[in-house]
This record gives sequence, C-alpha cells and structure tokens, in this order.
Amino acid sequence: MGKNDRYVVRNPDSGWGVRGPNASRASSQHDTQADAIRRAREIVANHGGGEVRIQGRDGRWRDSDTIPQGNDPNPPKDMKH
Repeated sequence: MGKNDRYVVRNPDSGWGVRGPNASRASSQHDTQADAIRRAREIVANHGGGEVRIQGRDGRWRDSDTIPQGNDPNPPKDMKH
C-alpha cells in the first residue's frame, strides 16, 4: 500500500478510527463508520489520491475505494500541435 492510503478500522473502546499505513494509533476518531470513511477520503484526496480500505464490524476488510489524483490547475501546454 502507498503512503497516502488510509484504513477505516473499528476501535472497540472509541468507535471508528482512520489509520495510516504502519501507524500504531489512529489519526482521527469518529462515532460512526460513515464519518470515518468521509474523513479518510478527505485525507487521501488532500494528499494526492490513493486507496481507502474499510474494515467491517467483524474485522474483515469489506470494501475499498480508490481516490484519484486531483486535477492539475496548471497542466503542461501541448507544444507540438
């Protein structure tokens, strides 16, 4: 997984967390899974795209979402045509 990827994981004591790769702690905590997914997508989009993996209540990965890179506000100009 890339460095921009995020995982939405269940924390039995505090709801749902958003965790980065190789992180020992969640970067944010949320009461609902939907809030955690929304925040994970924001983080990945702000870092230039990547993957959001979502864990189910049973601890198994239930879904993943690829976030594309953002639009370049200054794309290269085509000098050949």
